[in-house]
Amino acid sequence: MDTSPEAQRINLHLVSDATGETLNAIARATTVQFEPAQIIHHRWSLIRTRFQLHRVLEGIEAEPGPVLSTLIDRALRLELDTTCGRLNVKVVNVLDPVIEALQDVIGQKAEARPGRQYVLNADYFSRIDAMHYVLAHDDGQAQPGLAGADVVLVGVSRSSKTPTCFYLANRGIKAANVPLVPNLPIPPGLEEIRCPVIGLTLAPEALIDIRRHRLRLIGAGSQTGPIRADASEYVDEDAVRSELLWARRFCNSHGWPTIDVTRRSIEETAATVLQLMEAWHNRKPKAEVRSPPRSGP
Repeated sequence: MDTSPEAQRINLHLVSDATGETLNAIARATTVQFEPAQIIHHRWSLIRTRFQLHRVLEGIEAEPGPVLSTLIDRALRLELDTTCGRLNVKVVNVLDPVIEALQDVIGQKAEARPGRQYVLNADYFSRIDAMHYVLAHDDGQAQPGLAGADVVLVGVSRSSKTPTCFYLANRGIKAANVPLVPNLPIPPGLEEIRCPVIGLTLAPEALIDIRRHRLRLIGAGSQTGPIRADASEYVDEDAVRSELLWARRFCNSHGWPTIDVTRRSIEETAATVLQLMEAWHNRKPKAEVRSPPRSGP
């Protein structure tokens, strides 16, 4: 039997009593370390009754493989552990180490209530407000409203400003983004704004590839043919290099930090934005700035 990594097919069951976001994140972070293996994800979300769990157990029995679980209900957990033990299937209750550590420090038992992180509380509505804000202030829109931003992202066209803002909104951050275009005036008030301003930049080659793809999507060029002449400067190598250099110098002249997003995921870019925001607030006297927003989990 061939047991080389290339030949391995592993079933991985993700069993959650909520949306499964926690398990999806853990699975993404861990399975990429075993790239040659073929890992098949079986996602079982919102499992809160015995009837729902029995469907999960039937699935695990039909396609055995390791189980990652965030089930909180003790009866459901016991049944899952017992059945998996009978099937000789490994179960990892991923929340246990953290819950046990907090119980030791706080001195009380955790409440076994599934989905508590998704209650409609102030943090939830803060994220909704932030999402509305991003929609209203995308790509330089509603410029007078920039005064209400928690952070403003600036950069040339197609430098990942919009997706980064939406990711930040899911953390409760009101993020506006403003395009930097050579020879066009900067929106009034941006230079005096009382929140962090952060530039996004990337390598010319990467930006050209992104822009070419964008032009094809909107019909400025055929899928296989050349880009139309009136869009050529948008993807011309010399023009793009000059544009990026101008934008970087502009940010530097205003003391705005920049992030090179060439090899960063949106999540990594957003994490760096949050770090820069925290550093900005730590440098400013508290009387001069609004309190930094609370980010979600």
